[in-house]
This record gives sequence, C-alpha cells and structure tokens, in this order.
Amino acid sequence: MSANKPSKKKTKKSAKKSASTAKNLPETSQQAFDLEILNSSHPEIKKLKREYPTSIHGNKFWGSSFLLMDYFRKNPLSSSDRVLELGCGWALASIYLNNKFGCHVTCIDADEDVFPYANLHASINAAEISTVKQRFENISKAQLADYDVIIAADVCFWDELSEIHLNLIRRALQVGIKKIIYADPERAPFTELAQRAGQKLKQDNVHILCEDARVKSLKASGKLLRIEQD
Repeated sequence: MSANKPSKKKTKKSAKKSASTAKNLPETSQQAFDLEILNSSHPEIKKLKREYPTSIHGNKFWGSSFLLMDYFRKNPLSSSDRVLELGCGWALASIYLNNKFGCHVTCIDADEDVFPYANLHASINAAEISTVKQRFENISKAQLADYDVIIAADVCFWDELSEIHLNLIRRALQVGIKKIIYADPERAPFTELAQRAGQKLKQDNVHILCEDARVKSLKASGKLLRIEQD
C-alpha cells in the first residue's frame, strides 16, 4: 500500500465533511411554475444590486406574483391576449404568461432600475417582454386600449395608491378591458381598493370578486381582486 493513499476511514470522514459543507451553502436560485428565479445570493443579482440601487422596493421578488401565476395556471390565457403588468418589478408573472401561453406582455414600473432584473429573468427563462417607465396615474385611456388583460402584484403599499389604482381601473373598464387581476398579501391599502371597487365600479356587465389565494408550497398567501367585464 502506498504511504500517500488515504485509509478508508479517513476517506469516509472527508466525504462526510464535504457533504456537510455543501448542505450549508446558500441556494442561489429556485424553481417555481417551471421558471428559474434567482435569489438575492445569486452573483448576477448581487451585481445588479450594486449597479442599479432601486428606489421603490424593486430590488427583490415579491411573493404575490406566485398567486397570479397559480391563478393563470388554472385559468390559462391565449396567445392572442395582450397583457399589461403594473408595477412589474422583476416581471415574473409576465414572464410566466409569455413563457407558458405566448402572450404579448408589457411591463410598466415607475423605477427603470427594476428593468435589468426583469430582463435578466426573461433571458434565463426564454421569454420576451417589453418594459416602459411610467407612473400609474399617468397611464392614459389610449394606452390601456391596447391591452386585453391587466395584472398587478404587490402594488398597493401606500395609502394614496388605493385612489390611484381605483381611477386606473375605472379608465381600463371604460376602454373595454375584459380582465383585471390584482394580487396582494392583504395590506390595508389593497383592502380599501377592493372595497371601493366593489362599491363604485360594479355594474351589470362588470363582475368584481375579492377572494382568498394561497400557494402553500411556496408560502405565498393573500387575496386576488378579480374584475371582469362582459
């Protein structure tokens, strides 16, 4: 036996130590709804955080997007549907809709520094998205008329946003948008939006429902505000 050859006892001990070390390494990505989602520990995300210090909570993924993806997994859109995502952040719900159903998706956010995160995730998930820098209150009827579906996740986090989104939804209904879906973990401004929408926007041809939503495996829960127009 060679003097440099490790004993079986030593080899097993080293293997055990290596396995233990590997277990302690942080995960740099996760899989959800057949998408790859990079975690904050991923080198590319760390690099973007240094280059694009976002100012409106856009440098991380918000979990209500999982509620939207779960809804559309059960209620698919068609490839002809044109989708507008409000306050897109990393745009994962839009990426899912393009990746799975071939929808044309446009992602709006007031903070243009979120777009590199969105484009990175679109690239690694073989999706195509369009991005537009714009505030919610400045989205015109003419713009809204170009879409069939509006989606939004985690966009009602300030009190003043309830009124802004109520008016935006009203404009969307006026130009004939058929489906509007907001997802939220039940913050107070979202609850107010849902209540006021039910009071002020419901008509014979407009159906409004605020319902519980949960993706247990991903620890995502909250409410979906669904507004549909005949």
